[in-house]
Amino acid sequence: MSLMNINQIMETIPHRYPFLLIDTIEEIEEGQKAVGKKCVSGNEPFFQGHFPGNPVMPGVLIIEALAQVGAVAMLSIPEWKGKTAYFAGIEKAKFRKKVVPGDVLMLETTIVKVKGPMGIGKGIATVDGVKVAEAELTFAIS
Repeated sequence: MSLMNINQIMETIPHRYPFLLIDTIEEIEEGQKAVGKKCVSGNEPFFQGHFPGNPVMPGVLIIEALAQVGAVAMLSIPEWKGKTAYFAGIEKAKFRKKVVPGDVLMLETTIVKVKGPMGIGKGIATVDGVKVAEAELTFAIS
């Protein structure tokens, strides 16, 4: 059973279809870490053009999904409830394996530093326990 369903996620972050890229939150440690899940479907709109006949989830959308999970972790801090976490930076992004329809993408973002309304998270995306992408993400709360 998931900790947060899609409706609870939408109560926390402002993203909506087709740009809400997480289906559930499986684990959360207030202000510290969140683990989300994205069931990658062949019906995703980005597969129409990326790539016809060879669908691959764009790496930038995997990073965005990690950021959305990080935003859920950051916005679980009581004083930030109801605010928006904006992307402020991406560092050290690496893409290790393709993500394709049928994959279950597990997204873990750990907040490693918070200073005022800014935070830095380390995101790791896996499929079947194999790392497919990672990045260091900077958030600004507004």
